[in-house]
Amino acid sequence: MNWTTLTGMISRRRPAMSAGATIMTLLLLTVAIAGRAQQPGDSRPRRTEPVQQATPTPPPKATPTPTPRTPTYSPRGVAVPELGEAPPPPVLKPKPSPTPDMSIELNPDDVLHFTTQLVTLNVRVIDRNNRPIDNVRQDEFRIMEDGVVQPIFSFTKEEVPISYGLAVDTSGSLRSQLPTVIDAAKTIINSNKPGDETFLAGFISTDKIETLKDFSSNKDDLIDAVDNLYTEGGQSAVVDAVYLTAEHVAEYKKGNMDDRRRRALILVTDGEDRDSYYKPEQLFARLREEDVQIYVIGFVNELDKEGGLIKKSPRERAVGLLTRLATDTGGRAFFPESIAELPGIADSIVRDLRTQYVVSYSPTNTAKDGTYRSIRVTVADATGKDKRIALTRNGYIAPKEGAPAPKGPAPRPTTPLRQPTPAPGTRKTP
Repeated sequence: MNWTTLTGMISRRRPAMSAGATIMTLLLLTVAIAGRAQQPGDSRPRRTEPVQQATPTPPPKATPTPTPRTPTYSPRGVAVPELGEAPPPPVLKPKPSPTPDMSIELNPDDVLHFTTQLVTLNVRVIDRNNRPIDNVRQDEFRIMEDGVVQPIFSFTKEEVPISYGLAVDTSGSLRSQLPTVIDAAKTIINSNKPGDETFLAGFISTDKIETLKDFSSNKDDLIDAVDNLYTEGGQSAVVDAVYLTAEHVAEYKKGNMDDRRRRALILVTDGEDRDSYYKPEQLFARLREEDVQIYVIGFVNELDKEGGLIKKSPRERAVGLLTRLATDTGGRAFFPESIAELPGIADSIVRDLRTQYVVSYSPTNTAKDGTYRSIRVTVADATGKDKRIALTRNGYIAPKEGAPAPKGPAPRPTTPLRQPTPAPGTRKTP
């Protein structure tokens, strides 16, 4: 159909149509003809179904891989322009970490710990009548090491637990004193306070140094062990007994390795050494390495007083040995004239162990050369009062770089502290 035919049809059907209506009709017919020109041979109107997009399967990772978009079409079949892949989902970025500050800010309440060598002294202060003095201040103490004044690091008079040994000579020479010795040992044990621990050893000859009861805080068990003491014949080995029992006290640790327990050995003997493996000088060299106070109860009255022109009498030798044991370790020696003095001596030992000052200092001589350092402690005299005397150990062995401190010769091939042998008339338990 052409334009002439179309206008003729309109003119025949609508003779009375106005000019405006005629123009509108012509426009509508023009659009219809254009639509047929785009779809030749198809007289039905086309209906376009929207294309369904496939739902992408999310990958296992947190950030999905974007799926290319499927082109969509307008209702008239015109393709929508492709915009490319969808952008990734937004991620909240963390705040950049600042560069670490290597400086340290200290809080005034913080406690700093430094590793240093400290020498700790248990100091007993007495007057000329051997009465304890318990009101000495830190600034009244003066410590000298090899003649050089040392700065005091710490000072306290607090009561700390005690670990001590009772080493009793059970050779035949103490047969008559043994019942009273047992009573004195019980007095000492009964004075134990919570936290104190005691071990009991009996000794005769060098091969009969026995642990009768190892460290314990059970008073009943300890007293039972003391009640079972009995004497035997044999050659006394006092030096060996002190060497081994003092070593046992020094090496005993309770709880952490840095405990502040006071360590002591109470020795009951007549002091006559007849058959020891160790020499006295080896014993004193070993005691310088240990912080063990030795208290001695020496029954020397029955020893021979007679000596030669050169050689000392047995009594003189015993008194000299026992006195040096106490003096060098900061302990005390008692030489009772009768067994009636033993209860009072036991009380004095307990009092001495309880009323002591604990003073520590950091040596100004920092060399680790394994040499012996002498110690001297003095206390300033109070105005208008008796002289005050400080008693403590005489020195110590400095640690040696890269090598353990010497411990003297190796003991004989026997058990140093053996378990007790059964008393006469009893059967050994298998």
